[in-house]
Amino acid sequence: MKKSPIGVFDSGLGGLTVLKEIVELLPDYDYIYLGDSARAPYGTKDFDTVYNYTLDAVKWLFQQGCPLVILACNTASAKALRNIQQKDLPTLAPENRVLGVIRPTTEVIGDYTESNHIGILGTQGTVDSGSYLIEIGKSFPDVHVYQQACPAWVPLVESGDYLNQDIADPIILDCLTQLGEQSPKIDTIVLACTHYPLLYPRIRYMLPNHIQVVSQGEIVAESLVGYLKRHPDMDQRISKQQSIGFYATGDLDLFSKGATIFWGSEIIAKAAY
Repeated sequence: MKKSPIGVFDSGLGGLTVLKEIVELLPDYDYIYLGDSARAPYGTKDFDTVYNYTLDAVKWLFQQGCPLVILACNTASAKALRNIQQKDLPTLAPENRVLGVIRPTTEVIGDYTESNHIGILGTQGTVDSGSYLIEIGKSFPDVHVYQQACPAWVPLVESGDYLNQDIADPIILDCLTQLGEQSPKIDTIVLACTHYPLLYPRIRYMLPNHIQVVSQGEIVAESLVGYLKRHPDMDQRISKQQSIGFYATGDLDLFSKGATIFWGSEIIAKAAY
């Protein structure tokens, strides 16, 4: 049986926050990371556009041999995952699988809160989809969920301006203030976009200590470990030589520079499509 890497997809740099956690828990596996930086951000785009862009990425990763693809993008998970799983996979690659980041998060997030009041910070597309409201409601019907769209946060990360506090802090504080005004009882905030953990130090600094801030990377990584244990047939299809390939659709130098800053070691991305 031919063995191939796990594919990890995001609209840009954000999915690296998920990949980093996955590699930490599953260091022996091989990975291909794809950032659709030419068409980022996804959060402001309509349903059909996000679906078509995400399907392009999934098809490309399948062409690279990936039997399992992780959509490390909340907007793609909210607007494209179900259609791809139900409509496209049966004819495109029935033996392959595509997983998202929303369900693993919503299945456990209710265990984090004591007040039963959770805040969601996400892109406009993720907030408008209502995915977190629906999925948390299924697992934790007693939990109150408040959402706040932060449309300027992904561009802040992708541009590198998040490293400049004079630029970043007012933008970050504005969204945190708007979320806080919805309920004083919120004690848990989910960073429901994989770009947002890059803003975590400033978010943490601005919030009171009793409010915990949850990034998705660790949750998704733990969920993937469980998935592979439950599906040994899939695990056997994945190559394990500790390699990672990085690909982007946009400016390769710009993507590589941003990825290197986050990853902590040099990344040289290759062109995808």
